[in-house]
Amino acid sequence: MTDTPAAPNNKGPSGNPGSPASQPQQQPQAQPKPSAPASVPASAPADVKQPVNPLAKDHWKRGNSLFEESKFNDAIQEYVEALKIDSQYADAYFNRALTYRILNNFDAARKDLEVVIQLQPKSADAPLLIGDMAEGNNDLLGARYWYEKALANNPDYTEAKNRLEHIDSLIHIDSTYGKNSKTQQMEMNKYDYGKQSAKDETKIEEGQIKKVAFYQSKTKFDNVIGLEKVKKYIIENIILAIKEPDLFRKYSKKLGLGVIFYGPPGGGKTFIVNAIAGEAGANVIIARVNQIVDMYTGNTEKNLHAIFEQARKNPPCIIFFDELDGLGVKRGGGPEGGESSALRLAVNQFLVEMSGVEANPEGIFVIGATNNVWDIDPALKRSGRFGDRIYFPPPNHKERKAMFKYYTRNTPTGHMNWGRLARATAGFSSADIERITDKAIMRPLLHEHETHNARKLSMGDMMAVLKDKDIGGSSLDEWYQMVKKEVISKTETQIVDGKKQEIVKEGKLDAEEKILYKKMIKDINRNTSSFRVSLKKLTRWWALNVI
Repeated sequence: MTDTPAAPNNKGPSGNPGSPASQPQQQPQAQPKPSAPASVPASAPADVKQPVNPLAKDHWKRGNSLFEESKFNDAIQEYVEALKIDSQYADAYFNRALTYRILNNFDAARKDLEVVIQLQPKSADAPLLIGDMAEGNNDLLGARYWYEKALANNPDYTEAKNRLEHIDSLIHIDSTYGKNSKTQQMEMNKYDYGKQSAKDETKIEEGQIKKVAFYQSKTKFDNVIGLEKVKKYIIENIILAIKEPDLFRKYSKKLGLGVIFYGPPGGGKTFIVNAIAGEAGANVIIARVNQIVDMYTGNTEKNLHAIFEQARKNPPCIIFFDELDGLGVKRGGGPEGGESSALRLAVNQFLVEMSGVEANPEGIFVIGATNNVWDIDPALKRSGRFGDRIYFPPPNHKERKAMFKYYTRNTPTGHMNWGRLARATAGFSSADIERITDKAIMRPLLHEHETHNARKLSMGDMMAVLKDKDIGGSSLDEWYQMVKKEVISKTETQIVDGKKQEIVKEGKLDAEEKILYKKMIKDINRNTSSFRVSLKKLTRWWALNVI
């Protein structure tokens, strides 16, 4: 995670009312007409700032102008040009992160914010924007952590205080800004983390985890749409082991395992962990990279050990590492691996802890989720550690229909053409469908608020959202294109002896890994072929404009 240029007058990361982090929100959403990004980080002390190359600043200013015009992709290109000239330009990293956040590209936004935090450790806006993204994904505990970071860097940051109060009112935390009450706990039940019976809260002091929170989930497989092969594997290898340990012992099967859930973003990897715990009656520990990794030597290793120790004391227990690639990054430095010594030490400690689980796995199930399985250290992926890998594909036509029905199940609806909605979202992720449905539901809600006349959710509401280019698109289209170039292969044109030559460079997956992840590679190739791309566009256009 990273710090970003702070906003003047405590109006949010962009420094203007209406910027993404200036309004608390419960679902990730793009802003149609956001204000311009910030020019100077107000929370960063003057001695942190570095002189900016004038040419870089010109690109940055052009990016801000394009941002104001809602030309977000063009704005990103200007920020990229600014960073090519001045790689230490914190404002350019922050404004690009803000633009990525508006486009719901949270992974890219977080990477930029991590750089900002390195460049400006005292910035308050970077933690605020990271918290905003966590809150948008219903990661309330993660959001709280980053809002506290923002306040630590700027105790007078009103926006961070307001956000923290809002979060505390939802998750029933006793703090300076929030008070315990049954009402607040009921509010918490609206969210995924509310479907839990929490056992205290994670306590962190001076970079060390002093107490590890765990909970029990009430979510069941009935709430998980599709993913039948995934659920079958989970029932046979995790739930059965928890419910019938004597049967597993009879056949000398281990009562624990490590598994990686991988696939495109928004595929339900995180959600299904709660369903596993709910079906099996197991405890769950959410292991967060931002809580584990600390800059001071030894803290990272101690934090990992504390998490595994808590699991051993409370079996059966699932330890869930979201964004595993952020912690188990490849060692060795350079572009293919993590250069941070803290992360290298984290991987080494991770191997030690996983070896302990391998030797004595009684009731410990370690699950890692990632969109970038190729970035995880190979030693972690070997048999006995994270030896099993489960691919989460995007939903098919039938599953998309079911998802629209599921997300509108508690909403008054008129006649809905579920098949048409499924065609209009060909190639969308489950998170995309949830976001679109949530936006559509807001239309009759606001209508009733403004006119005091109730009406039902209609196909017109759904179509209006889907046709809005700022919020109705697929998050996977760009992801597939990016991943193909980065992971499988890419063609580069070089000038050799005055002649153009095309050179194919292999991606991050070696030949063996391409076999291991053949389902994902097949999916990537299929979704980036010119025929498939054209077919998806045609299918969507037909559903949106004809029927």
